[in-house]
Amino acid sequence: MILTVTLNTALDITYRVAALRPHASHRISEVTERPGGKGLNVARVLAALGHRVTVTGFAGGATGHAVRERLTAVPGLVDALLPVAGATRRTIAVVDEHSGDTTQLNEPGPTVAPAEWAAFRRLYGELVASASAVALCGSLPPGVPVGAYAELIRTARTAGVPVLLDTAGEPLRRGVAARPDIVKPNADELAELTGSHEPSQATRDARRRGAHAVVASLGPAGLLAVTPEGRWRATPPARVRGNPTGAGDSAVAGLLSGLADNLPWPDRLARAVALSAATVLAPVAGEFSRTAYEDLLPRVAVTGDADAA
Repeated sequence: MILTVTLNTALDITYRVAALRPHASHRISEVTERPGGKGLNVARVLAALGHRVTVTGFAGGATGHAVRERLTAVPGLVDALLPVAGATRRTIAVVDEHSGDTTQLNEPGPTVAPAEWAAFRRLYGELVASASAVALCGSLPPGVPVGAYAELIRTARTAGVPVLLDTAGEPLRRGVAARPDIVKPNADELAELTGSHEPSQATRDARRRGAHAVVASLGPAGLLAVTPEGRWRATPPARVRGNPTGAGDSAVAGLLSGLADNLPWPDRLARAVALSAATVLAPVAGEFSRTAYEDLLPRVAVTGDADAA
């Protein structure tokens, strides 16, 4: 079982409009709603790939109820979210059908009380004991300590369970110091962590700070990985246009799926890039097009060297 942690779950709402214009009224042509937050996105992709997945984190209020209700419709996914008094946040993605661009609006999330955080730590410890891998994903809601991910990483490492961290800012900096097996920052997060805007140098610097392996997301240019086994660059066969919401989460799912299937690093990276691009091409934010994924996977270019890290 793969465990994904989403401390700041969300109800993702996608609006589609003909053209998004500032200071104007818009008629919405289509509305979709689905459970969101990075870890839930990762879990949904993993379940679609045939893996058993348990999701945990916080959910509260009417929005939290809506999130949990929709999770029951996902085959292969187990809901272990912890109820809290505050209301789960909403995120709004507005898709401009003319340009293909997306505007994102994200609420901050509920304030988590100390007793709720303590209850989650107990639940997490129980879940990790039966997990094959853990993904810690996304922002921290108000009230959760900034060192939360570092604590959860240490718990997983004590249990001998590999852990992937995908977050930003101070939670990323503290989490890296706790020595996760994989971190997956994007270019901006990597630059903030290391102070370097050159991806190759920044990935090496991030690894020296404690991460076992660093997989940097370079947007349309693919992934750059520095691992104990070597260095690789994985790129899609062509630039894809569409809604990038959830593309990075699909890349995380690809990395975890490859880990669970004992794939070598080049194959893990190819799977992650193909899933990411297939998510950009999907009509609904955070989903992926299986047809596009199967078409892209054999055409992802992976270059690099083993034992060159």
